[in-house]
Amino acid sequence: MGLEIERKFLVQGQAWRQPPEAQTRFSQGYLSRDPARTVRVRLAGERAFLTIKGATVGATRAEFEYEIPPADAAQLLALCDGPVVDKIRHVLWVGGLCWEVDEFLGANAGLVVAEIELQSEDQAFERPAWLGAEVTGDARYVNANLAVRPYSNW
Repeated sequence: MGLEIERKFLVQGQAWRQPPEAQTRFSQGYLSRDPARTVRVRLAGERAFLTIKGATVGATRAEFEYEIPPADAAQLLALCDGPVVDKIRHVLWVGGLCWEVDEFLGANAGLVVAEIELQSEDQAFERPAWLGAEVTGDARYVNANLAVRPYSNW
């Protein structure tokens, strides 16, 4: 079984806006937003993925991700439950670990969230100066929820 151990933080200020290692535009939607079994379709630049995630316990959940043809993803996005979430993902390396900083667009514009995937929930990591409050357990910041309760409506 695939596992994802991820912690999520708000981003403060603009210091994170250094030249990123990579930058990709994402459009993603949800075929199921049930917290016990989320099914996501994602266009990531020229690639596309179907991802199934289980219920989150702490910062850990089951995750299975499969690359699919972009044309299939475009058709699946039309079947999604709720609006599509658009964002630009900036990949930054800090202290030897990869940070993914998501700059949300559209109805979620103004929201910037950083995620780090870890080997264990208690793994130590360097906190960049631009890292704000941790929101790992706050359901408002789950992308599936941002699709139907966007940041601009809070």
